Amino acid sequence: MLHLSHPPTTATLSSHHIDCALGSALSTDRSFALGFPMANNFPTASFSSSTALKQHTTCGASPESCNTSHRKHDLPIHGVSETIVGVLGGGQLGRMLCQAASQMAIKVIVLDPMENCPAGALSHCHVVGSYDDSVTVEEFAKRFSVLTVEIEHVNVATLEKLEQQGLDIQPKASTIRIIQDKYLQKVHFARHGIPLPKFMKIDDPESAKKAGDLFGYPLMIKRKRLAYDGRGNAVAKTEEEISSAVQTLGGYDHGLYVEQWAPFVKELAVIVARGRDKSILCYPVVETIHRENICHIVKAPANVPLKIKKLATDVAYKAVSSLEGAGVFAVELFLTEDGQILLNEVAPRPHNSGHHTIESCFTSQYEQHLRAILGLQLGDPSMKTQAAIMYNILGEDEVATNLTGLICYRLSCLQGEPGFLLAHQLIGRALGISGATVHWYDKPG
Repeated sequence: MLHLSHPPTTATLSSHHIDCALGSALSTDRSFALGFPMANNFPTASFSSSTALKQHTTCGASPESCNTSHRKHDLPIHGVSETIVGVLGGGQLGRMLCQAASQMAIKVIVLDPMENCPAGALSHCHVVGSYDDSVTVEEFAKRFSVLTVEIEHVNVATLEKLEQQGLDIQPKASTIRIIQDKYLQKVHFARHGIPLPKFMKIDDPESAKKAGDLFGYPLMIKRKRLAYDGRGNAVAKTEEEISSAVQTLGGYDHGLYVEQWAPFVKELAVIVARGRDKSILCYPVVETIHRENICHIVKAPANVPLKIKKLATDVAYKAVSSLEGAGVFAVELFLTEDGQILLNEVAPRPHNSGHHTIESCFTSQYEQHLRAILGLQLGDPSMKTQAAIMYNILGEDEVATNLTGLICYRLSCLQGEPGFLLAHQLIGRALGISGATVHWYDKPG
């Protein structure tokens, strides 16, 4: 074990910072090597120490401390320990991806605009820059064996350009383009015969009124892009409320569409893994409970009849089969009063509804994502415990009590010093529950 007395250091990639730990060089004198079947021979990436990588004067990091190339004398690659994965986004999903990567000695380098993003402390290196900026993404992406995302709101035009140049992006840029535009996503899935709530594009008050006449009220109005965690959604309960709902979303110029209200009795979700060979594995169906449009509780497995579980799995399987590329996908679904399963939306990455898999399944969604994008054999997605509950605690004082089974607490940073005090009180209570596991997002307030 190498003891590091120095704190993480920062260098720059052109005008963008790179955070990484000193003493990261690997010894070439290894006691054994373990080989893995790979779909492709991935090259080892490295940062140039001349122009692309410059010393940052505030930290004293040397270019060598951020060098991501550890092979000498062109040694053969053994397993995935020489593999470098680039990730666009460094939030809590990226943080948990880094944790899974460390188990297989896979190096993860993240691009995120936040200097103290959750993934930064655990990644091999953290490039501080925008994943929506074309020049930054292009300069970042060309240095890795494979590039993936932990957030879909990235510069997809640049990804398409890089794919044409031969860069390996998983899932494919075409998939990310479809999913980051929710209206385009609906059109795509409708063309593939996947059951959805009725929807239509609106451009002006007349088309919005027409949608209300067709679908009835309440009417769900959504932005096509940058809509997630309840952002970009508004409900018009009557025709008179359409105008205020549209204004809340920034107006018709922001690109809007409407969905018929889905009279659901439960919201379900399925994590789906797709390998490079197009093999697909589905995790058990879970129930999700949202608070203010953000995933608050996940119950695994969902307490629904076997027939409903099979129908939900079939819809999720078909949806992911229609997309391109490898990785983990989250398929969110509605269960209606009459027993129908309707697709709500798909995320091309790990998801809050799959956090529980870290403790409750034989293969976590994060390890599975890495297996998929690197061409390794997909792992067993089945549960190794009878049931699990995940609580997503975001700036609140509620904590679960009197629960049985496996409980996974996910905590984000509560606001200010009182928030930290409250968070640690919640952690203390959670750790007193047998089988509970706490995961701290480490998001800045």
